[in-house]
Amino acid sequence: MHDLILRNRVAGYREGDLMRHLHGGEAQPLPAAQRRAFEHHLPGTGILVALPFDAWPHLQTAMHARTKVSSAWSGRLTPRERELAPRLLAEIAARGPLGSEDIADDRRTHRPVWGAASLVKSTLQKLFFHGRLLIALRAANRRRYDLPERVLPAATLAVPGPAATETARWLALLKLRQRRLAPLKRDELRLIADAVQPLRLADADAPTLYCLRDDVGLLAEIEDRKSEIVNPPSLLLAPLDPLIYDRRVTAALWDFDYTWEVYTPPAKRMRGYYALPVLAGTELVGHVDPKADRTARQLTVISRRIRRGHASAPAVRELARWLGLRAH
Repeated sequence: MHDLILRNRVAGYREGDLMRHLHGGEAQPLPAAQRRAFEHHLPGTGILVALPFDAWPHLQTAMHARTKVSSAWSGRLTPRERELAPRLLAEIAARGPLGSEDIADDRRTHRPVWGAASLVKSTLQKLFFHGRLLIALRAANRRRYDLPERVLPAATLAVPGPAATETARWLALLKLRQRRLAPLKRDELRLIADAVQPLRLADADAPTLYCLRDDVGLLAEIEDRKSEIVNPPSLLLAPLDPLIYDRRVTAALWDFDYTWEVYTPPAKRMRGYYALPVLAGTELVGHVDPKADRTARQLTVISRRIRRGHASAPAVRELARWLGLRAH
């Protein structure tokens, strides 16, 4: 997902570049002194994101809170997990970054979230959610955890936790930095009113949207250039692209009702398992549902629906080239 998002935004982006930026190669992690960012969950969500170091202090309250609540996914350790945790931390301290498959222990645990899992895996994951471990690298997209002091610079770890209002302001600003245009709750607006600009749509029923004041110039520049855009190339957006992340905003701006349907039963899907919205200039004009066969090195379009006058084939061929596949 992150690769599909970034390929439209970073010139020359290659599949896997974000992980290489965060962690270095799969065989040897970057030392803390050479890192520029890290992976963790946004407070109050299950969203795993790449964050700059200055985010670390703002995560502390959420990390501590998770140790106090009951949750099979991220909450306090069960008695068996609490008994296993010191051994896992000691092995990682001695051996370096490890994943659940690197630690010999065949005990299982039942988690109602995803079903059965190894006790090692569930314990490692909770220690990560609690900030006692961090992702140091990924090998074949499988996590390898290490101690925080070997992932983050000492100066970052030493920063004291900020006041709750500072973290709330940071989260509200981060929301707009991620999505650029979004509705704000009353409490969020109160915290960042000095940094945002309201935008009201012509549709009276549409929600008031906000952007950062620093982005207003970009909006004016785009508006001035709209008449210059003739036959804009189509782009295939990732299902969780920030442009369409909020379904209400997508519907209000483009009258485009889009849902990511990977968790929707097949019989109820409207567009397809991994349908990619098609952006042409400043309009959403349809979708393409592609499927990559890495073994056969082929990208097949399962379904597509495009507004008359627009073409998706060039965008599909570009995606195939980017993946090193043939479009079929």
